[in-house]
Amino acid sequence: MLLSLNSGATGMEAQQLNLNTISNNLANVNTTGFKRSTIEFQDLIYQNPRVVGTEAGNGELVPTGVEMGNGSRVVATAKDFSQGQLNQTGQQFDVAIQGDGFFAVQRPDGTIAYTRDGSLKVGADGKVTTSDGLPLLSNFQTIPSNATNVAIDSSGDVTVTTPSGNTTFTVQLTRFNNPGGLQSLGGNLYAETPSSGTPSQGNPGTNGFGTLSQGYLEGSNVNVVGEMVNMITAQRAYEINSKSVQTSDEMLQRVSQLKQ
Repeated sequence: MLLSLNSGATGMEAQQLNLNTISNNLANVNTTGFKRSTIEFQDLIYQNPRVVGTEAGNGELVPTGVEMGNGSRVVATAKDFSQGQLNQTGQQFDVAIQGDGFFAVQRPDGTIAYTRDGSLKVGADGKVTTSDGLPLLSNFQTIPSNATNVAIDSSGDVTVTTPSGNTTFTVQLTRFNNPGGLQSLGGNLYAETPSSGTPSQGNPGTNGFGTLSQGYLEGSNVNVVGEMVNMITAQRAYEINSKSVQTSDEMLQRVSQLKQ
């Protein structure tokens, strides 16, 4: 009886975390470059009153045993790094990554973070930054104050036009062997971890790196309809586990009344 209470409670807790993840996905449906998370579940250790394969007493082996599970738990919240839809903005410093790769930025403490958010800005000193003012690395050079046009092609070549002529440089992207192992920092930023592997740099459009699209921003890869279906499923699973706990409680109450 107590086993069913514990199993139902772990199921409710797991589905609560699932609902939290789905709610966060929906909250960021309009966040530039956001990547949805998915919950991965795992069953808990089993009790084995009768172990499969033990001798039955006549030299024969028991073909099946008795196993009683103890519920479930959340083992991971995996990031889905599939491509988000590109939305045209027409702004010359809006740059979307189509394919694999991240922009590298420098955080206030000097560490490096990575982002898919290409809504770039140019500061008073000509440095290119994120919307939060974090300096963009990725070989992005300073833009002169007298620049009349900045053109970025799909391969990362940037042409800056000034009254004195044109200057060019090439933006680089960063990628990881296991982007799912990156740590989410908030603010559309990710940090390297031992699970993500070491970062590698390369030019857009080469060796598997994605390409750049100037005048576009990558939207989130959250599918609202799909998330709503997942939310309904999680809610029903929570209710079923709650019913399991309620039923176990009623059975225990009935047993306690037998003494009266």
